[in-house]
Amino acid sequence: MTLPDINTVYDVIDGTWPAADYVTSGPFTLRKGSGGGQRVAAATTARPVGEEEITAAETEMRRLNAGDQPPLFMIRAGQTDLDARLDARGYDIVDPVNLYATPVDTLTTEPVPPVTAIPVWEPLAIMRDIWAAGGIGPGRLAVMERAPGPKTAIIARWNDHPGGCGFVAIHDSIAMVHALEILPHQRNQGLGKWMMRRAAFWARENGAHTLSVVCTQANQGANALYASLGMTLVGQYHYRKLKEPKT
Repeated sequence: MTLPDINTVYDVIDGTWPAADYVTSGPFTLRKGSGGGQRVAAATTARPVGEEEITAAETEMRRLNAGDQPPLFMIRAGQTDLDARLDARGYDIVDPVNLYATPVDTLTTEPVPPVTAIPVWEPLAIMRDIWAAGGIGPGRLAVMERAPGPKTAIIARWNDHPGGCGFVAIHDSIAMVHALEILPHQRNQGLGKWMMRRAAFWARENGAHTLSVVCTQANQGANALYASLGMTLVGQYHYRKLKEPKT
């Protein structure tokens, strides 16, 4: 099976982790984040841009987000000119990201042990607590609520205690895992592997042919997990964030 190309995976990000609002500014798509993180707040474009278009996008981003965050752009594959223009304007590189994908069939060869990882929607109170402990707060939970679906959360148990949770949604027959969080004392015991396998089973049952996931390049544990599962690195992106003057 041929894996989706990187532009398709970019679309899956928007389809499974949607912003609160979208606004067009020239060639840019701007996003209202509403506390949902950089993925739902960054501006993107699919074509080359000029300096005046960047300036207009900056102005509109400040208006859209009511000054709550500095202008933020997502730099996708091949966008070296935009990257250089933003660098010259004083934008820092923030959070380089890896995108992985694999056919769901590669992760559904081994049954998940009973009660180890269970799909459930809506999220339980204990799941909200686990996410909160990992810095995944109300803004990101609101993103999960906005996702059109099919979607589910996954609650995991390990050693007879809560172990972690995650969120999975499908767009165009491709599932994407978000907000995978394992409690610190339950890590390095193989729980992440079972959660990803459960996500793959759920994805297949709901019509998806591919499972994908996004993680920062700095997250060594997550990158090692996805590589150990045989997932393929299909692309990358990074953010450019404006250094605002201190007041």
